[in-house]
Amino acid sequence: MAEQAELTRPETSAKKLQTVNPATGEPGKFYDPHSIDDAKAAAKAARAAFLEWRRLSFEQRSAVLHKAADILRARETELARLMTEEMGKTLDDGRAETEKCAFQCNWFADHAAEYLADQPVDIGGAEAFVTFNPIGIVLAVMPWNFPLWQVFRAAAPALMAGNGMLLKHASNVPGSALAIEEVLHQAGVPKDLFRTLLLPSSEVEALIKDDNIAAVTLTGSVPAGRSVATAAASVLKKCVLELGGSDAYVVLEDADIEAAAKVAATARMVNGGQSCIAGKRFIVVRSIVEPFERAMVEAMRSYEMGDPTREGTKLGPMQSMKARDEIHRQVEDSIAKGARLLLGGSVPERTGAWYPATVLTNVLPGQPAHDEEVFGPVAAIIAADDEADAIRIANDSPFGLGSGVLTSDLDRGRRIASQELEAGLSFVNENVRSDPRTPFGGVKHSGFGRECSAYGIREFVNIKTVHVKPLEHANGSQVE
Repeated sequence: MAEQAELTRPETSAKKLQTVNPATGEPGKFYDPHSIDDAKAAAKAARAAFLEWRRLSFEQRSAVLHKAADILRARETELARLMTEEMGKTLDDGRAETEKCAFQCNWFADHAAEYLADQPVDIGGAEAFVTFNPIGIVLAVMPWNFPLWQVFRAAAPALMAGNGMLLKHASNVPGSALAIEEVLHQAGVPKDLFRTLLLPSSEVEALIKDDNIAAVTLTGSVPAGRSVATAAASVLKKCVLELGGSDAYVVLEDADIEAAAKVAATARMVNGGQSCIAGKRFIVVRSIVEPFERAMVEAMRSYEMGDPTREGTKLGPMQSMKARDEIHRQVEDSIAKGARLLLGGSVPERTGAWYPATVLTNVLPGQPAHDEEVFGPVAAIIAADDEADAIRIANDSPFGLGSGVLTSDLDRGRRIASQELEAGLSFVNENVRSDPRTPFGGVKHSGFGRECSAYGIREFVNIKTVHVKPLEHANGSQVE
């Protein structure tokens, strides 16, 4: 995520953390923060708990993760309301997010043993196999936009692999962070094995360098990723980084324009536009730009701002006034540099961090809507001469997380998605999304490493080669 999506600090009072409801601007609950000494003590305790947890069978760990899924589903509405209060997510989106976390727990509970099963290797003669061992305590540094999913996306596979985890969540969602800890403890995860730390971002580097931390996973901004990667590299610890995205959707001249616009609007408005994998740049072949503009405006117009606590609301507030103001600056700056406003683009006269669904066209290089990650409900339409030009524009970005192709020719879409677009995910005729069953992650400034699927669970294990041969038949080799 770009600078506007940095992990935000809440207001403080008497050294306590306090949340703010972005829909109303009203202050929320107070929370006691942790110190770096608290965090290091937690890391030491987690390491001790890990030495026991790693000895459990997959079946034993699986039972705990299945129970966590059951608890998530039982507390679905409660957890959704908590997310709404802390960062403005709509109640419907919060329920869907909680269900996705439950599915993640169930998936890895059922498939970790398969993903991490020993793999025999035929080397001719001696027995050889590859085994996957847990490495220890993973520090998870997580953002506010998907308060539950971002954490469970990392925690479920880490725990099933036999690792432990410490969570340093975004400072504006402390209640969600503590609720995750409570769910996992209720499910049977040992208290010390998973801990939430309400720790200032300034202390993360010191915790990374603690000897009891084995690795780091971060979802966040590019600057945050650089900082974490630098700290981890200084002590030779592995990290997985899922950073920003400026996802491009290539809209070809053979696309059904109405259908393409609906997919594009859905892609743009994921989580109110506050998602790394939300569609942000819609690169349209010039011959259909005008009809696509009209269809896109109508599709985006359906996302009306409303009370996020009411069922059916499609667009709630942004996560903070600061984030809202930054989005508006990007829109106004883009217009001043030649973009044309088709919908939205004005700050409503109401209390809270509100911003309407917005559509810009004639988006060109040099405009924030073209060059930057716009982390909110703003769609940018960019004209391209033809398919090759559209692909060039899509790839001309420092980011490479998600991408899409909208076309009636599935073979054409399959070719472009699989071979041409520089991104970790490419979808044809649907919006990009993560799934426990498929690898998730990006290239370029969108980070490195993968989450989910067999590829994700193997990021934080020791992939070990083992040779076994009777001693009386042993012989050495002078070749490394």
